[in-house]
Amino acid sequence: MIDDTLNAKLPKRIGKLYELANNLWWSWSPQARDLFRMLDYTLWKIDDHNPVKLLREIGPDKLRAAANDPDFLKMYDSVMLSFDSYMSDKNTWYDMNCPNMLEGPIGYFSMEFAIHKSLPIYAGGLGILAGDICKEASDMGLPMVGVGFMYPQGYFHQRISCEGKQEEIFRRLDFYEAPIIPIERRRPITKLELSGKMLHLAVWEVKIGRVLIYLLDTDIDENTEEDRQLSARLYVADREQRLKQEIVLGIGGVRALRELGVQPSLWHANEGHTAFMMIERIRNEVENGTTFDRALSRVRQTTIFTTHTPVPAGHDIYPVALVSQYLDSYSKSLKVDPHNILKLGQENGNCNDDFNMTVLALKTSQHPNAVSRLHGKVTRKMWQNLWPNLSREDIPIIHITNGVHVPHWLAPELGQLFDEFLGPSWPERQDDTDFWQRIHEIPNDRIWRIRRLLKLKLSHLLLERAQDRWAAECTTAQQVLSLGSLLDDEALTLGFVRRFSEYKRPALIFHDVERIKKIVKDRFRPVQIIFAGKSHPADSPSKNLLQHVYNLAADREFRGRIAFVEDYDIFLARYLVQGVDVWLNVPRRLQEASGTSGMKASLNGVLHMSVRDGWWYEGYNGANGWSIGYGPEHPNPEEEDISDAEAIYQLLEEEIIPLYYDRDRNGVPHGWVRMIKEAMISLIPAFSARRMMKQYIEEMYKPASQSLVVSKR
Repeated sequence: MIDDTLNAKLPKRIGKLYELANNLWWSWSPQARDLFRMLDYTLWKIDDHNPVKLLREIGPDKLRAAANDPDFLKMYDSVMLSFDSYMSDKNTWYDMNCPNMLEGPIGYFSMEFAIHKSLPIYAGGLGILAGDICKEASDMGLPMVGVGFMYPQGYFHQRISCEGKQEEIFRRLDFYEAPIIPIERRRPITKLELSGKMLHLAVWEVKIGRVLIYLLDTDIDENTEEDRQLSARLYVADREQRLKQEIVLGIGGVRALRELGVQPSLWHANEGHTAFMMIERIRNEVENGTTFDRALSRVRQTTIFTTHTPVPAGHDIYPVALVSQYLDSYSKSLKVDPHNILKLGQENGNCNDDFNMTVLALKTSQHPNAVSRLHGKVTRKMWQNLWPNLSREDIPIIHITNGVHVPHWLAPELGQLFDEFLGPSWPERQDDTDFWQRIHEIPNDRIWRIRRLLKLKLSHLLLERAQDRWAAECTTAQQVLSLGSLLDDEALTLGFVRRFSEYKRPALIFHDVERIKKIVKDRFRPVQIIFAGKSHPADSPSKNLLQHVYNLAADREFRGRIAFVEDYDIFLARYLVQGVDVWLNVPRRLQEASGTSGMKASLNGVLHMSVRDGWWYEGYNGANGWSIGYGPEHPNPEEEDISDAEAIYQLLEEEIIPLYYDRDRNGVPHGWVRMIKEAMISLIPAFSARRMMKQYIEEMYKPASQSLVVSKR
């Protein structure tokens, strides 16, 4: 947030530090992060790598010293040259390949965006994907503007009690410590009616390189106390509150862009939470004299909709009476029968059917997509009723498999290694499969040295967190043990790191407790497992699972080789995807839409062990990781658990552990490193956000823009 006193505190010679700190480009620029680290390394660590907070807390004497330090100034000038060049570049991938595709930007709506820990407005994978899309759009020069919510309390912080119970802690964000800028000093810029009451919206701006994200905020003086709480937290359990949030995001978001003078050419809805934006755009068309049917057609032509949910229970569904309460005014302004509006969200169009946000999105978008090949098949089957005259194969829902933003998630040490052996321009060829064959030229010992360093960094971080927890409050020895204080940075380390949910089967590896104890406790070839993840506050079964896993981590018989690291977030994720040896993923089949955490791990040389669901159905080639069990389907959950647990134990005992501990006289496991190379070569180009965004452009954005041109004739 703008802090005039901070601007005044900065010496003129390094005065652009504040501008840099408020553009999250620094979050994926190792050189920019090094620059802030040079100012005050201790503060940088304490502040969780947040440069806005660092600049606020650092003493004027240190800033003056930096402004007179030749080494710092050399780094400062280099970073600013790179930043200015990046921001002003007119020869981006988009400029060179699609110069006249769009008249305006792509409006990208998402309930959450995960960019950096300093802006905690995300819960998990959906937000991580949205953040990676914005970063990659910026790198490619693709004109895009994001729309989401400013959540002053964000998602919850997780604390695990000594009994293993998850406790949710909500902390209010200090706006002065976040890389955000208020539009018009937090005055309302637009409004909408909610059930007969006027709601005012303020807007915050976030800079992601060249991309801007606008975050809606109801916590302003013009609103009632109840309405001020509407944007307080992400994914509230109260259904009516959730519906109101989605109305505000969709309708309020469109209105906010209009008030800001932003006119998107295309509109991309990230999951069904955002679908009310199509209703508002229909209303705009009707207000301008278009018929309802024509307005619906024009909105459909310019809308891209990405669905991420492969199970019916995961979609937002509301009683039709509740939705009617909030859409009555829309029916009047559209001059149509209210039932015609409600039918857009009803699968069968019956008067009493529930209102489904995914159905609304599918009926109002001409360009829907799933997020992996397998998810595409599941999605077409799930929504076949919406196209009763088409065969399942002809249902117009394509798939674009998710990808990850390589510059953000890649360990800097590996980036430097790639600079040395692949050349500094490798980021521009990150989706070129043939190019990555050059990984073979890197000596095995160089890769292994970095892999050991990354594991050591993870071990140090977990020890620091355990020490901080011990020092901050009354903590039992078992809790400190569970936080990973006894982990060995030489032992084979598995990571199970993701949102805790029943379908993800976090306790599957403990199916035969005595057998996994024997594996873990081997004196000569030890194994350790790190768990991290949050359960939704309203999901009691998953919270019970979390407690079960946590208590196993505290079991003395595991000798401290099972850890549960609390308060998993994007900051901790970077260390985990870089520092473990094997990434474990065991969702119940056909319930994982894509998954991206394993992609992040693979690009860092962490080998993936997973059932063949989501992205691994496409990614596994027999030599770049391990597949648990067989096939994408399993008829019986109990049999699935038994066979998959057995497969995990066999893989560990017969393949993974022997391969990891088979070393030469210098301690290098050449077979393991060869598999790392195969994983990097086969997975980095195929599952990069660069590949994903090129697919969106070719298969979604270009067709939508072309239909827009035709409709204007």
